[in-house]
Amino acid sequence: MAPSVVLLAALGLRLAGPPALEEAQLKVFDAFQRLQPRAYRPVPVRIIDLDDESLAKLGQWPWPRTQVARLVERLAELGAAVIAFDVVFAEPDRTSPARILPLWLSPAEIEALSPQLGELPDHDQALARAIGSASVVTGFALTTEANAGEPALKAGFAHAGDKPHAYLADFAGAVVTLPALESAASGNGHFNMLAEQDGIIRRVPLLLRLGETLYPSLVAESLRVAQGASTYLVKSSGGSGEASFGAHTGITHVKIGAFIVPTDAQGRIWLYDTGPVPERSVPAWRLFEKDADHATVEGAIVFLGTSAAGLKDLRTTPLNPVAAGVEVHAQLAEQILLQEFLQRPDWAGGAEVVYLVVLGAGLILLLPRIGPAWCAVLGSAAIGAACWFSWAAFGRLRWLVDPVFPSLVALLIYLVASLISFLRTEAERRQVRHAFSRYMSPVLVNRLAEHPEQLKLGGETKPMTLLFADIRGFTTIAEQFDAQGLTTFINRYLTPMTEIILKQGGTIDKYIGDCIMAFWNAPLDDAQHASHACQAALRMQDYLVRWNAAVEAEAQAKGARHLPIRIGIGINTGECCVGNLGSDQRFDYSVLGDAVNLASRLEGQSKTYGVGIVTGEDTCGQAPDYAALELDLIRVKGKTQPARVFALLGDSAVKAGSAFHDLRARHQEMLAAYRAKRWADARALIGECLRLEIAQTQLAKLYALYTTRLEDCEASPPGAEWDGVFVATSK
Repeated sequence: MAPSVVLLAALGLRLAGPPALEEAQLKVFDAFQRLQPRAYRPVPVRIIDLDDESLAKLGQWPWPRTQVARLVERLAELGAAVIAFDVVFAEPDRTSPARILPLWLSPAEIEALSPQLGELPDHDQALARAIGSASVVTGFALTTEANAGEPALKAGFAHAGDKPHAYLADFAGAVVTLPALESAASGNGHFNMLAEQDGIIRRVPLLLRLGETLYPSLVAESLRVAQGASTYLVKSSGGSGEASFGAHTGITHVKIGAFIVPTDAQGRIWLYDTGPVPERSVPAWRLFEKDADHATVEGAIVFLGTSAAGLKDLRTTPLNPVAAGVEVHAQLAEQILLQEFLQRPDWAGGAEVVYLVVLGAGLILLLPRIGPAWCAVLGSAAIGAACWFSWAAFGRLRWLVDPVFPSLVALLIYLVASLISFLRTEAERRQVRHAFSRYMSPVLVNRLAEHPEQLKLGGETKPMTLLFADIRGFTTIAEQFDAQGLTTFINRYLTPMTEIILKQGGTIDKYIGDCIMAFWNAPLDDAQHASHACQAALRMQDYLVRWNAAVEAEAQAKGARHLPIRIGIGINTGECCVGNLGSDQRFDYSVLGDAVNLASRLEGQSKTYGVGIVTGEDTCGQAPDYAALELDLIRVKGKTQPARVFALLGDSAVKAGSAFHDLRARHQEMLAAYRAKRWADARALIGECLRLEIAQTQLAKLYALYTTRLEDCEASPPGAEWDGVFVATSK
């Protein structure tokens, strides 16, 4: 139990995904990058760095806009393809003559100079002209504080699949560049970087939204302008070629011109860090030198930003604790041009959970069988294989898969299970006779005592077949009896039904009033457990006919009223946890699992479909010699996934008969027509089915149900998303 608790607790923690666990996982991915950083390869991307030396030579920041204009003109002259500003020019230049003269002169002096003032240049207009004569992308910052800022949108958006808005971070306001500069620019993008909780930049949003308007990042706009593209294509779950299986899993990638950029569900791109690379940056002051090399920026996308510590645009990345913000933009642009991306595949989280469950459950199951030494060998091999796979996946495919947390949980399970196994061994031997004499026949108890290795106290997971049998309308029947009479009646009914189950090798789990719960394949293995359960159910129904006849004769002899008993039976096969469940003071040898719940629900659905025995798909698959007819695709109460359910109509003799063969053929055609929305064909096939004897005697209510469904579908046709699944609203 303790190892299972450890496993379930770890599984719950992993599925909940608390911030601390996600941060630990991100640290693992950081380690991968430190061990194998992205190799820098020269591409036409450069940083024009307003470094400390440039500020010392060209003047402190902010520069007059005329100086910025000269920088833009110089970059255009040197052949830069796109100039992207990792700064925002939110306010007019205070050094423009019209703004600085009031600081020096009196109003009267300014009035006297007004004719000359009109001839003086406006610095913002000078920058706007420079921007308009080059391919420039201006920047803006989205904020959580509401204001009237609304950035200019230079590109269009199209989407395939789910509308992307729901997956993108939403902002309330913006700090925007001056309208004159924005309107002159070829592009306009945000330079927001949303750090993780530990302050490290690992994923950068390619798209964000302000209200219902989508805005691209500075990097995305730079690439779009460089290609002369006009529209972004955002692909989300549900789009063509995206296998989301109906789930809304978010954004998958963004297409920028000729480049496809994979993203996470929130439209973020993983930073694949190279660390500091001097070749990437060009100090701004060098561009104004006479011998400035055209080759450094010719044909390149250049990002203008700062690494100066005093300007406080320093960020922490996996490989650099003091990276300039503009360096992150440049690295992302390089990744897109080189098509070198880190990706966390959609299946990665599920694979980690499966690895955790398989390794943990495997250790729990194997420790009692093969001992701690071999489990240590197998566990170490599994952990080593998982670590190798994760590292190989990163090195070859750039996938981010975490092997550490599941491996640590497996180690903890091993330690706990080894201790529990050691303490439990002797106690299990002493408890065999005492525990199982409570609910099993003496013959079976003796057999288990002779072969205790066939008994796994404390719980084990294995495939089992479950059976639930319940009396229909028991409340009405019970009203005929007083307390003593009802007790006698129930005991008289349960005794032969129990005997039938035990003769077929079943174990009675419990009696729940008039309901019997039984299972097969525990505590002793039974390779034919599904077949034996089906045989027991058929014999229970056959016996009930004779039992009703006998009770009716007795009632007539006494002149009493007779209400015949009808039972509904549900059978299902699947993986279950079986063992001693309860407390130290009182326990039951019982079974738990999703398959148990479904078996109970199937018993309840026998009323819906009007058949005596309803089975799950796995039961039919493991008992192929029995006559079973598919009833429906149903999503029972409490479950999200639909199940295929069947009616058990007879044994191998019934299945071999021509009557069943003809009925099954017509019935399958009817179901196919119904699910294909061919209502008229389905109705005609129901008529053909009802002309057959088996349908008339056992399936009249089922076909009445489908006739009603057809009428409803014809009156109100279902939408395109209809999949033919019936949703049960009751147990």
